[in-house]
Amino acid sequence: MMELALPDTPHPLPWQEAPAAVLAGLRGVLTDIDDTLTREGRIEPQALEAIGRLHAAGWPVIAVTGRPAGWSEPGLRSWPVAAIVAENGGVLLRRQGRSTVTYQYTVDDRQRAERFARLQACATQVLQQVPHARLALDSPGRHTDIAIDHSEHHHLDRAGQEAVLAVMRSHGLTATVSSIHINGWLGEHDKWSGAQWAVQAVLNRPLEPGRWIYVGDSTNDEVMFRRLPASVGVANIAASLPRLLHRPAWITQAERGGGFAEVAERLLRARTAG
Repeated sequence: MMELALPDTPHPLPWQEAPAAVLAGLRGVLTDIDDTLTREGRIEPQALEAIGRLHAAGWPVIAVTGRPAGWSEPGLRSWPVAAIVAENGGVLLRRQGRSTVTYQYTVDDRQRAERFARLQACATQVLQQVPHARLALDSPGRHTDIAIDHSEHHHLDRAGQEAVLAVMRSHGLTATVSSIHINGWLGEHDKWSGAQWAVQAVLNRPLEPGRWIYVGDSTNDEVMFRRLPASVGVANIAASLPRLLHRPAWITQAERGGGFAEVAERLLRARTAG
């Protein structure tokens, strides 16, 4: 297997400059969902087509998202993805047969119930202490985390976001900011551990960082940019770059689903050429 030797630069390079020899050695795609595949909550047609082409060519595509399990299930049923890791690594959704979706959690039912109660107490304090804070509208579908809306249906400025993060962390939560929500959860899991879990569970082999590429758009993707040498930000990540210590290796020309389609096109060409 070719070792990835990518430039260490403070700014992502254009995706079109990614070495074809490196891309030819990749075997799977991990991707964020919101504002990477979607626009205003709906998957963009070019992204869905790109996932279909990757799937048909034998590329496993696994989505790793901060969205709740309940929101993710329809996507798993209708998109040609191998699995979806929801709630920033807290829940793994897999297909079982044609019509059944199974849910797996990082902890047992008793621990999950205890954590859920603590999360609701934290959410109550956030709403009491942070002016203009609102729960995300997808909150009823959340099993292992809480989410405060800052850009999807309700605006919360940077000071408000920092105040929410402070309350969450005072309750012992891990807290991150996505392109639309502030997510908080209890436990050591994150997108990286969730991705490892999914690859092992679905493909029955460990996740080899040099064999997978990650596509994302926001600060809650930073752990993936740090762990995977081959990582891409779709163009709308530009707004988040100043807040990232670990940035993607490359950046696409197009935003959101169009950027993901750019990534898929080059991966498919590289595999064919190889």
